[in-house]
Amino acid sequence: MNFQIQIPATAVLGPALAVFVLVALARRRRDVPGWRGGPLVLRLVTALYAAAVASLTVFPLWIYGGDYRNQAAWIGQIQPVPLLMADLSMIPNIVMFVPLGFLLPLLLPRLGRGRTVLACALVSLGIEVFQLLQYLVLAHGRSVDVNDLIANTLGGFAGYAVLRAAQRTAAVRGALERVSLSPRAV
Repeated sequence: MNFQIQIPATAVLGPALAVFVLVALARRRRDVPGWRGGPLVLRLVTALYAAAVASLTVFPLWIYGGDYRNQAAWIGQIQPVPLLMADLSMIPNIVMFVPLGFLLPLLLPRLGRGRTVLACALVSLGIEVFQLLQYLVLAHGRSVDVNDLIANTLGGFAGYAVLRAAQRTAAVRGALERVSLSPRAV
């Protein structure tokens, strides 16, 4: 039996965001620390960012069966040699991870530069592994590229650098402290 099924981003991410908003409202109503004012806004912005990244890197999910199933070997979907195929297409990956490098230290104030960059690299690795699993299980055509991992990690580092540069200005630092999940702000 031949079939193709597409699961759009809105079918998964829409309900996930709705559940997040309901949880956020319930926690705000119960006056749970970190779920009011600026920290709540930070959490909502982060949820929207995560949904945007998922919609770009994971969705739409395609499920193929029968003759439609891709018969190419999975190993051909992996580009393991760094910078061999590097080009301008890496720029969107860098830009996509700048917000993560900016948001993570606000969400987890104890994260320094090294741990923030490591977290960005691990999130990127998770995306690449998920894309490979999609290909193996669903016969989805996404490729896995070490250059994406490098570009995403660079984007996370750039986001962290932008945050630290912004915090040098007193007015911006005050605004960021109001939204941060640091113990003072919560």
